[in-house]
Amino acid sequence: MGMSRSERLLDLIQVLRRFRQPVSGRKLAQELGTSIRTLYRDIASLQAQGASIEGEPGVGYVLRPGFMLPPLMFSEDEIEALVSHCTLSGLPHSL
Repeated sequence: MGMSRSERLLDLIQVLRRFRQPVSGRKLAQELGTSIRTLYRDIASLQAQGASIEGEPGVGYVLRPGFMLPPLMFSEDEIEALVSHCTLSGLPHSL
């Protein structure tokens, strides 16, 4: 089974972070193991969500420097589970 869409989008951002110059969609798709069509959809999706990805087919894509992922938002139950895990494993869990 392949990776989830959210994993694929995160991987795309991570791959783009490695390049300072525009990189072709074909190279990105090859590196991510996706079709070029899926790559274009993923880039459009990330751009719609506010990712600073510049470029277009035939030119290449680049992630503008300074782009940061938004903070993760956890539900109360998820936070409780994380704190419990940290407590049980002996990890610090100060907020």
